[in-house]
Amino acid sequence: MSMESGVSMKSGVAQRRRLTVTGVVQGVGFRPFVHRVATELRLAGFVGNDSSSVFIEVQGEPAALDEFVRRLHTEAPPLARIDAVTATELEPITDSGFHIVESHHDANAPTPIPPDIAVCDDCLAELFDPSDRRYRHPFITCTNCGPRFTIITALPYDRPTTTMAGFEMCPRCAAEYADPADRRFHAQPIACPDCGPTLWFAADGQRRTGSDAALAAAQRALSDGRIVAVKGIGGYHLACLPHDDAAVAALRQRKARGGKPFAVMVRDLETAARFAEISAEEAAILTSPARPIVLLRRRPDAPIAAQVAPGNPLIGLMLPYSPIHHLLFAPVPGAPTPVPEALVLTSANRSDEPICHTDADAAQRLPALADAVLDHNRPIHVPCDDSVVRVVDGRELPIRRSRGYAPLPVDLGRDGPAVLAVGGELKNTFCLTDGRRAYLSAHIGDMGTVETLSAFGRSVRQLTTMRGEPVRLAADLHPGYVTRGWAERNAGDRPLDLVQHHHAHVVSLLAEHGRLGEPVIGVAFDGTGYGCDETVWGGEILRLGTDTHRFTRAGHLGGVPLAGGDAAVRNPWRMALAQLWNAGLDWDPSLPPVATATDAELRLLRTQFDTGRGCVPTSSMGRLFDAVAALLGVRQRIDYEGQAAIELEVLAGTAASTSVPLRLPVGADGVLDPAPLITALVSALHDGAAPAELALAFHQAVALAVAEVVTLVAGPTRVVGLTGGVFQNVLLLRRCRQLLEEAGFEVLVHRTVPPNDGGLALGQAAVSRIAASQTPAAAAANQTPAAAAANQTPAAAAADQTPAAGDTRTRQGATSCA
Repeated sequence: MSMESGVSMKSGVAQRRRLTVTGVVQGVGFRPFVHRVATELRLAGFVGNDSSSVFIEVQGEPAALDEFVRRLHTEAPPLARIDAVTATELEPITDSGFHIVESHHDANAPTPIPPDIAVCDDCLAELFDPSDRRYRHPFITCTNCGPRFTIITALPYDRPTTTMAGFEMCPRCAAEYADPADRRFHAQPIACPDCGPTLWFAADGQRRTGSDAALAAAQRALSDGRIVAVKGIGGYHLACLPHDDAAVAALRQRKARGGKPFAVMVRDLETAARFAEISAEEAAILTSPARPIVLLRRRPDAPIAAQVAPGNPLIGLMLPYSPIHHLLFAPVPGAPTPVPEALVLTSANRSDEPICHTDADAAQRLPALADAVLDHNRPIHVPCDDSVVRVVDGRELPIRRSRGYAPLPVDLGRDGPAVLAVGGELKNTFCLTDGRRAYLSAHIGDMGTVETLSAFGRSVRQLTTMRGEPVRLAADLHPGYVTRGWAERNAGDRPLDLVQHHHAHVVSLLAEHGRLGEPVIGVAFDGTGYGCDETVWGGEILRLGTDTHRFTRAGHLGGVPLAGGDAAVRNPWRMALAQLWNAGLDWDPSLPPVATATDAELRLLRTQFDTGRGCVPTSSMGRLFDAVAALLGVRQRIDYEGQAAIELEVLAGTAASTSVPLRLPVGADGVLDPAPLITALVSALHDGAAPAELALAFHQAVALAVAEVVTLVAGPTRVVGLTGGVFQNVLLLRRCRQLLEEAGFEVLVHRTVPPNDGGLALGQAAVSRIAASQTPAAAAANQTPAAAAANQTPAAAAADQTPAAGDTRTRQGATSCA
């Protein structure tokens, strides 16, 4: 029976099914895909959107229906992510043809928001096809590619609720938009040269209009050594030629970048291979629709200035992801301008400030940063930085989760109240839950400036406008965090749950793996986290049972005095002196950190360590890495977070092996004692051991201690999670995982959210939701952190038993420390 004549219940073989498809299935070309498959299989029915799913009624022979469902999963559009397909059998009806019907929206059940993704191959082919009407159109897109998250102003995702609302479609674009068989059916950013945004170039008080004239002028400015701001999908970038020493130095100075590496965008994979060694897995991620920056092993002869990635064997490479990028790397017809094959591409902002993304922001900030601007008039509603990943054993290790990934949700596996978790201070993201889903924001940045705090508040308003207001808030336990202060000011009469930093790290790892409620030993190593005893934690072994909102501090790195707070973080030599003092070793002037300090500084620090004035104990593993880096002469002062530890890992990687017997002993109480390790390391230095071998021996000693302490405290628990910023260290991560797996443990590592503080908000949100589910009797027993500190006995403080609960009757809510 043909589709034209329909499939009727009189045929005797027809069945009808209603399918509900949930996940990222809107704004990604899913309905045209369903229409195409149903038509090919000669099925009748319809497909449409509601606010939380795609609904389908489909009728035909049973074998064809089964094939239809199979193809839903196996041939879904590249940007779609199907969470579930549920089916209900219906009575067949007289029906003919397959149709796309009008959407039905429920504001209380919105669908996931798709992220921004790279321009697809079909659009690229049209972009460079002289016979195509979108030839060299800088804003070419279709349902399979282009901006999504950054242009959405409200839900449902339709053109009037995007920043494309001000561009009226021409007749030809409108026809494509309305044609279910067209690749641009309901592609909300659809445009062409006749009706879309425009590109221009501005420099020296003059403007070049017209796409090709603007692109040629930008290429000329780059070849002349100038810094050009380029408006992209999620904000403005600053671009210059990577081999131009003067331009790179000027860019570093204008951004106040210090020694932090720049990312480089290269024309294609062939070009990328001239800059770095690239595995098949790394190539696949480089070319994926997300197009993140991938940290790769730099070739010694890479054609870049030394200041692109000073002292770093890695280089962050990315491929073009917007049509404007592709056009910058292509000759302009008739224009004899040099065409770059690579560009330094970094966010347009000074260090510690949010990315520039609005016209007003650009007018105010870009003149001090750039010599020229390649600009356009498609507004960016939500700023979004580039994502950064490493590839470890063939899998992604997220470093910064933003463009291409955010705001794809994490399935928490259970329903719960809407929670806004505000994250931490560094690498900030926030998290908003909605039903089973948790939505992590794009990267906000370090919360050290008024501008970043303003960007944080604006981003929260944007996401809550789209997803709904939370009924509960969660924040870090640290009383001085800007994010906690923001949450306290904005909670109103809603409960505010305070979650201990490392507890949140471990729970974020469980959440991304769908393992909430399972017992785990969490190894949380980072630089700084406010502890339940009001000291600085950071080398934590936590035990979580089936009640994920509770934890026990089962072990930790032994504490040493942290003098001067941030001054100790910025100056690893200070942490080295603290470790020497803790180990009872002389401050030998031949040791690099001792030689770095002035006599006055040495006297002051010794007094502080001896008296405890101006000091707080720290168990931070990140600070131990800093101390060892300083002792080995790697780095005494840092320009950016983690620099000393990164360079220590680099040094360790240059050693083929080591015979130095360093150990980090584990006591019966689960405490890792750094003093014997520091003593042995200093002794080996005096004996002439190579710093590279000592760096490798240190990494091996830490990994061995992790395996020992986990085995000591695990009991029947056989799952271990490795989390916290220290586990961005691939050498340490691999060795810890190897030793733990050899000991019979299942090891969880991060694949979806970063191990650093960029993933913290997910754990906060999960703890808050579980706390909210407690019984009123349990909630009534809770105390605020101040009350807990006042009532805690020394014995209880030492045990660090830390139940959390949710007092929904108070603004305070739960605390992760009892």
